[in-house]
Amino acid sequence: MPAPQGRYVVAKRRGDLVFTAGMTPRRAGALILEGPVRSGEPLERYRPALILACSNALDAIRSLAMPGESVREIMSMTVFIAGDGEFRAHSQLADYASEYLYQQLGDGGTCTRAAVGVNTLPSGAPVELQLVGAIC
Repeated sequence: MPAPQGRYVVAKRRGDLVFTAGMTPRRAGALILEGPVRSGEPLERYRPALILACSNALDAIRSLAMPGESVREIMSMTVFIAGDGEFRAHSQLADYASEYLYQQLGDGGTCTRAAVGVNTLPSGAPVELQLVGAIC
């Protein structure tokens, strides 16, 4: 379960909806990849970072399920990508997270999505991901 990097919670539940904080690709509190997404690099280089950030967010949602409940579907995903000035493949990079959610939840993992290019992200992370999920 990812730990907050400040004064906030990693997920908050209201009814059957769970909203996650932005998740960066951290394992045991450390980023697995730092720096901007570079336009000259193969997208595959960033795949593990997207999957880990998405996995962290999905784990945060699952942590708020009561006994007998499970994640029914992901309603929305926002992927923030700190790319260099020439990077233009935001949607293709976000596809790695979309595919991961589909593998985990089937059709329930297919959600609305925004892929947003930003200048920087916390601690120099290349990507950050936020989910809204439904539990039943």
